[in-house]
Amino acid sequence: MERRSIGAAALAVGAIGLGCMPMSWGYAASRRDGTKALAAVHAALDHGSSLLDTADMYGPFTNELLLGRVLRERRADAFVSTKAGLQAGDQHVVANGRPGYIRRACDASLRRLQTDVIDLYQLHRVDPEVPVEETWGAMAELVGAGKVRALGFCAVGAGAGPGAGRRGDRSYAVTIRHLERVQQVFPVSAVQAELSVWSPEAAWHLLPWCAARGVGFLAAMPLGSGFLTGTLTPGQGFEADDARARHPRFTAYAMAANQVLVAGLRRVAERHGPQVTAAQVALAWVLAQGPQVVPVPGAGRAERAVENAAAAEVMLTSADLAEIAALPVAVGAWD
Repeated sequence: MERRSIGAAALAVGAIGLGCMPMSWGYAASRRDGTKALAAVHAALDHGSSLLDTADMYGPFTNELLLGRVLRERRADAFVSTKAGLQAGDQHVVANGRPGYIRRACDASLRRLQTDVIDLYQLHRVDPEVPVEETWGAMAELVGAGKVRALGFCAVGAGAGPGAGRRGDRSYAVTIRHLERVQQVFPVSAVQAELSVWSPEAAWHLLPWCAARGVGFLAAMPLGSGFLTGTLTPGQGFEADDARARHPRFTAYAMAANQVLVAGLRRVAERHGPQVTAAQVALAWVLAQGPQVVPVPGAGRAERAVENAAAAEVMLTSADLAEIAALPVAVGAWD
């Protein structure tokens, strides 16, 4: 499988990663199955998806504990990416970028992951009450201490299109200002942000900054939280503890309207053979956005992890990319 470099640290990973969040957090508890999740992680590693992306708040903590059970046996096969800077309470999530907290969080993640070093340690969110340079400085100290190999930065926001001037553009502008500041303290090796066929804004506003500086890009939610797989039915509804139950793109109306995107991906898939799926085309589109881009789709089942990894073999043509670019803008957005 193709290898890709994670930015300034020049750490190589497989072309497709594995986003582990849905195994413990974000989706309905009824969807979580520890045994199947462990099988998915092993399957991902077996098929070259070496990058395992998690965070201490997923669960909280249970996602790292789950990965630790795999890493205890297969640390050499994995590129471990986790995050700190967010704390989950009973009813809310708050940012915490205090240096002392970051140091304690790293030590706790190392214990849960059953490893002595984290390959990529990401700042999940900037604490508005702590200068980002102080938080980043504490993270850089962890590199010096040998606990972390490289540092990454998670972006926030979803835009509305080039030049639209809506919330996403402003959010990425803030992210870029933060990136410029922390870059003066210690090199940024990777930036993580949502990027998919139905949320392409990071490719317009954030990816150029990364490409110009040799910074890797981790594409979060490249399958649109499952929508772009074509396996969700409009009006099916979601359980109350599933984040999609509150997302404007997952109302019955929006899901029906956005079926045109799935139909477009399926048309492209059919041209590449009966074994190619809409999900694989969606991932191939993300890969086509640049040589430093690594999609990190979620997968709670081994068969999905294998399907996702195989997307690296789908080579989209210029005609395919043009057809996807011509698809309508997705209906429904947070802003």
